[in-house]
Amino acid sequence: KNQISKIYGPTIFISGDDMRRIFELNKYTKEARFAYGIKLAKFCKFVTGQNINMIFAVVSLRDKIRKWNKKNIPNYIEIYIKADIKKIMSIGKKKIYKNFNKNIVGIDIIPEFPKSPNITIENNFNKSIKHLSDELLKKIKKTI
Repeated sequence: KNQISKIYGPTIFISGDDMRRIFELNKYTKEARFAYGIKLAKFCKFVTGQNINMIFAVVSLRDKIRKWNKKNIPNYIEIYIKADIKKIMSIGKKKIYKNFNKNIVGIDIIPEFPKSPNITIENNFNKSIKHLSDELLKKIKKTI
């Protein structure tokens, strides 16, 4: 995030988990996730409309929401971090994988993976976060 801010100006980083905590979005069904996704997309449009870059890390935006973002958010760049759900679950950093056994994207909710992201990064969990961040920054520079 710091390198992005230095190069491209004011930038905030927020995750889907952050938004769930801030706005108390506590449902995980497919329908609830879609409704939250629409609200979060509108929030992103509001923030970026004030000339603040936003890196929004979220799992499972639906195709319909991505299309809305591409149409309504100027300079929208879609970055797909491709990773194996079983590896993510085995690492165990996300509470949902520990505390729930249903309404899990990639397990019983079929994900809608991006069909044409601007950038794709493979995360096989064998590279450091720094290495992945450097790789992503290089791809962002080529895209913008």
